[in-house]
Amino acid sequence: MRFTRLALVVSTIAFAACGGGESSSNAAATTTDTAAAAGSAATGTAGSASAAPITGTTHVVRMVGDAQGYRYEPANITVKQGDGIRFEMVSGGPHNVAFNPGDIPADVKPQLSANMPNQMTELSSPMFMNAGESYTISFANIKPGAYNYHCTPHLAMNMRGVITVE
Repeated sequence: MRFTRLALVVSTIAFAACGGGESSSNAAATTTDTAAAAGSAATGTAGSASAAPITGTTHVVRMVGDAQGYRYEPANITVKQGDGIRFEMVSGGPHNVAFNPGDIPADVKPQLSANMPNQMTELSSPMFMNAGESYTISFANIKPGAYNYHCTPHLAMNMRGVITVE
């Protein structure tokens, strides 16, 4: 019985990861245009907000899984309003970038959602399986604060970080 439950859990995770792989190639196609396309991809959760383009620096955060563990490099990053973050898949996938919707202030959630293209679920990027895939989030029109994020498949392995918007 234990084996059956384990097999079911592993199958569910694998199925979810494979389902996100097709969308990831679209999300990886561009880096600066990704945030601009976010509005149409997130209309169901964005409400009246529309995607705000990156007007500042695009920072890079690497998604890594190896013998040292699962992590974002850097995990904690400070950006300015208008900056963007490009999350790059390096190894150990599947990886994604997700915010807990209950932790995001109600006045920030519509804009953050609009700035996240091709969401798998609310405030969650697609899954990335292959090295070189990337996902860019704009932090334009996001009010200053600290925003916790994580990798859904590796949350139990402490793959998480904090984005501080100044």
